[in-house]
Amino acid sequence: MPPMLRRRTSPVGKLALETAYGALTAAASHPSHDARPAASDLDIPVVFASRHGECARSVELQMALAEAAPMSPTAFSLSVHNANAGLFSIARGSAANTVAIAAGQSTVEHAVIEACGLLADGAPQVLVVVADAPLPTMFADFADEQEEPCGWSWLIQAADEQDALPTLSLQWQQAPAGGDVDVASHANNAAAGAAAVLRFFLDADASTLHRHADGRRWQWMRHA
Repeated sequence: MPPMLRRRTSPVGKLALETAYGALTAAASHPSHDARPAASDLDIPVVFASRHGECARSVELQMALAEAAPMSPTAFSLSVHNANAGLFSIARGSAANTVAIAAGQSTVEHAVIEACGLLADGAPQVLVVVADAPLPTMFADFADEQEEPCGWSWLIQAADEQDALPTLSLQWQQAPAGGDVDVASHANNAAAGAAAVLRFFLDADASTLHRHADGRRWQWMRHA
């Protein structure tokens, strides 16, 4: 990540952008890269996903406003939810489609659904960038997950049997009325979505992850 960009970003922004650059670099050196149709990284659509985004920066601005202190124009411009997506595009000189998503406890799942939609529309690959941090202290009572700083990025594409790449699928169904949640789903949902999905992905022995979030039962499955 360019030093000038790194200085402007928040901790959440650093998590997002460092992993985004890392994913593109790792993909370029992967053996399967040469087998894909030639395409510039600058043309790859990007989905940035963060439940809380730049909440901490927004709180700082509101505190300054409450104290009648001057607001930093730079901090204000970087407090919007798509700030890191914009910085990533500007730094790389990319005009590719970029989406910023926040979808509660199921932010990660909705980011993957959005990416699959882009793949269905013809994009060969989509970069999914996930980053989050705990809520600011003043909002700690509203936390409904065991939140921790977490960031990761996936460069995803439609499944191809010829590629020796990890293959996952995602399904969901509406949760029963009345909020009936089985014990296993509730236990898996204790960790924030970003961390839970990352741990599942890194555990090669895990074949399935069940999460209950926002009135839905989500099922991640590993196929390869």
